[in-house]
Amino acid sequence: MKPENENFFERVYQVARLIPEGRVTSYGAIAKYLGAARSARMVGWAMNASHHMEDIPAHRVVNKAGILTGKHHFDGTNLMQQLLEGEGVIIKDLQIVNLEKYFWDPFKELS
Repeated sequence: MKPENENFFERVYQVARLIPEGRVTSYGAIAKYLGAARSARMVGWAMNASHHMEDIPAHRVVNKAGILTGKHHFDGTNLMQQLLEGEGVIIKDLQIVNLEKYFWDPFKELS
């Protein structure tokens, strides 16, 4: 991995660590906050690479429609959903119900 990717990934992790329990954000929202609005996919790669790090709540990062697109990177068939539901997030058919209720926008919350 290139050093600039490592730095970007660490910046992603710094934001992800701030997502409150029971809230979610999107790959794109993190990318936008970091000044790299077109790098949502790279944020996804960072989340995928974080699964060995216990302090990164990767389960709280979803796609812009609230779909649990990262679910296949978690152990077990429904671990991502179970973790979110354990925090009070309502999910139906692998999508967060009433996303705006749970959405945490780092651009608004951290600026």
